[in-house]
Amino acid sequence: MSLTMYQASIPVFIRMLGNLSAILDKASIHAEAKKIDPSVFINARLAPDMYPLSKQVQIATDMVKGCAARLAGIEVPSYEDSETTFVELQARIAKTVAFLQSVTAEQIDGSEERKITLKFGSREVHLLGQAYLLDFVYPNFHFHLTTTYAILRHNGVEIGKMDYVGND
Repeated sequence: MSLTMYQASIPVFIRMLGNLSAILDKASIHAEAKKIDPSVFINARLAPDMYPLSKQVQIATDMVKGCAARLAGIEVPSYEDSETTFVELQARIAKTVAFLQSVTAEQIDGSEERKITLKFGSREVHLLGQAYLLDFVYPNFHFHLTTTYAILRHNGVEIGKMDYVGND
């Protein structure tokens, strides 16, 4: 049995966003228990030239909603990137999951050869659907998920590998 583009994308994205949501829950509980202002975590970064946690979550969700839309040949939803609290980040994740759940296998399957064009300022990158998913989206999505995890772990939130990969 072959793995379809849908199977390789949407369920993976939804599962990992669920893990991200659970990690953010633990961070929120940790902040409350230790009487730490949650903005300390939301604005934390691993290095001065890296984005803060809030932007890491925004980029991770942008990556997968953009992927689903592009593979399905539909318009990419636009979000404001204005989240400054755990509640707002959780709402963004939930909104992204709801969008992903609205995209069907019929829309995505067969998109391996779909031409995808990404714009980075004045530069354009052209990829076929499968390469876009495997070579661009996966590494970027996991980089931003991992960075979110690392920011929280570095700042004392009691999370481990199983929180990242999931327990199911």
